[in-house]
Amino acid sequence: MNKADILAHLPYSKPFLFVDDLQEIDENGVKGSYTFDAGLDFYKGHFKDNPVTPGVILTETMAQIGLVCLGIYLSGTAEGGMPGHVMLTSTAIDFMKPVFPGEKVTVVAEKVYFRFKKLNCNVQMLNEAGDVVCKGTIAGMVTNKMNA
Repeated sequence: MNKADILAHLPYSKPFLFVDDLQEIDENGVKGSYTFDAGLDFYKGHFKDNPVTPGVILTETMAQIGLVCLGIYLSGTAEGGMPGHVMLTSTAIDFMKPVFPGEKVTVVAEKVYFRFKKLNCNVQMLNEAGDVVCKGTIAGMVTNKMNA
């Protein structure tokens, strides 16, 4: 499964797609990037006159790149067929720096384990200066049905 296949299997679309590109992916982890468009609707109210990307959106970006993309790759490779859907089950994220409109971030995820259809990863998000914006652990389940 290549990077284009993985991106094509993502179950998101704009304005809720937070993956622009995958630079690296293999059985041990993934590295991908996203640029936060200043026109995204949530910037209008978070915060007045000083917009900052909400932590929940940063977490979602890490989940889409570091968990879903990797889960699609691993499930498609492991089963040799169509990849499953990846559902978020838990997060533990620490936030260190704000992300402002127009900023490009890079997410790096390292697989801790993938067994019994559960994927657990260490993730971190870096800004263009290479500073860690947030980091933590994220986990999810791979399933063949969206409602399972």
